[in-house]
Amino acid sequence: MFLHRKELIQPVSVGVPDARFGTFLLEQFGGATGELTAALQYWVQSFHVEDAGIRDMLQDIAIEEFGHLEMVGKLIAQHTSRIDQTSVFDAPLFKLKGGGPHFLDSQGSCWTAAYIQEGGNVVRDLRADISAEAGARQTYEALIKACDDENSKKVLVHLLTREITHANMFMKALDSMGKLDDPFFGNIEPDETVRLVFNLSQGEDERGPWNEEPDFDFVENPKPAGGFPPAPINPDDEHRAPSRAPAKASKKGTANRSA
Repeated sequence: MFLHRKELIQPVSVGVPDARFGTFLLEQFGGATGELTAALQYWVQSFHVEDAGIRDMLQDIAIEEFGHLEMVGKLIAQHTSRIDQTSVFDAPLFKLKGGGPHFLDSQGSCWTAAYIQEGGNVVRDLRADISAEAGARQTYEALIKACDDENSKKVLVHLLTREITHANMFMKALDSMGKLDDPFFGNIEPDETVRLVFNLSQGEDERGPWNEEPDFDFVENPKPAGGFPPAPINPDDEHRAPSRAPAKASKKGTANRSA
């Protein structure tokens, strides 16, 4: 059951409408890092999770993201409230489709479910969620830097802050499973190369905890171990018998035809 309350989580009141900035805001409504993507991603992930606590966390955050989508939509609606006074070159998307939010990003590309990351494995999903929050936070930071309206900035700072909170929650959930900094998950054991790291970008090489003992065995000069692959086989074309060239007419025959 869903219950929608019309009050917003935080107040949204734009001081000076700016339809051009409203176009930028579409990135967080119908874009890859937007609130719709996050809300649906976390909600669908929750159906795969057996742990009741993590499932509840995902659903709580998903519903909050729907609330954030509502806030972004209200921001866009207010920033495009004077679209009739705006040059078509400043906000062409709104001139064509009308004011208010649309399921488009700032470049006019339609929202797609391909933005959603969910794979039925809670460790994989939570790690994808941390990445999603980081992407949204970066977008909000760019929006804040591009914004001239102080009231809008307050809303955007709040939304940016909640991305940090959610990322922290996802990290705590992973930590509770012992998977925050453990790369091993799933049910299939890795092969013997799991500790090997290869120096494949050579020149001014750097060493660090990502390629040092005790976790890794560094291969300074890696050599290929797979040999040459077998040659491809294409019997339909390359093995087809060559066709014979048409026989040339004899001079005698030519003379007779001419006669």
